[in-house]
Amino acid sequence: MKIPMPEISLEEQLQKMQRDWDERARENARYYVATGKNDWSDEEFFQSGERTIGDEILTDMINICQGKDPKQMRVLEIGCGAGRVTRALAGIFGEVHAVDVSGEMVARARKALAPSRPNAFVYQNNGKDLTVIPGGGYDFAFSTIVFQHIPSREVIYSYVREVHRLLRPGALFKFQVQGDSSMETTPDDTWLGVAFSDDDAVEMAEACGFEPRHRHGAGEQYFWLWFFKK
Repeated sequence: MKIPMPEISLEEQLQKMQRDWDERARENARYYVATGKNDWSDEEFFQSGERTIGDEILTDMINICQGKDPKQMRVLEIGCGAGRVTRALAGIFGEVHAVDVSGEMVARARKALAPSRPNAFVYQNNGKDLTVIPGGGYDFAFSTIVFQHIPSREVIYSYVREVHRLLRPGALFKFQVQGDSSMETTPDDTWLGVAFSDDDAVEMAEACGFEPRHRHGAGEQYFWLWFFKK
């Protein structure tokens, strides 16, 4: 018989996310950001961020820029970790505003960005919203290998609604969720996130004010979503 898991409040989930990611950052921040290597050098780590941008941003500039000059665009990044992708984004776009729940990760990201990326701004947030980010009218939002670690559908919905609030009409939020429903998670697991089916993704887009124009990888760990603000 399957033993039911004890209830955990949203506040407890968020506190545990912060504690766990702070601990991972202190242990080996770069490994937990990108588990392909245990001993990343500076050059290798940031080159891996450039590869991510090459694969997921530079191949998709029509959807992302929509005719705008990238150097005139303000972009959001959810879950910046140690700044691996943030640094690469700041080499392309005019301004990058990034958040992470872990203060330890944020400290490492700021160190990685200074002084070569003065157009990148990193904030520690509360793990569920973007109230720390100034202004609005952002032109693009991006998140990779982040929501796969969030065990709460409520938290992911909150982030998607917050991105909607900050984007200009028509702008794209390109991000991943966990798509493999065969991997079970629990409310206190901050490594394996809650899974979304294709129908779940469409439902979330519509509930949060987005058009789910493209999707790729349903049923897989890296389920990419292209949500355009209505």
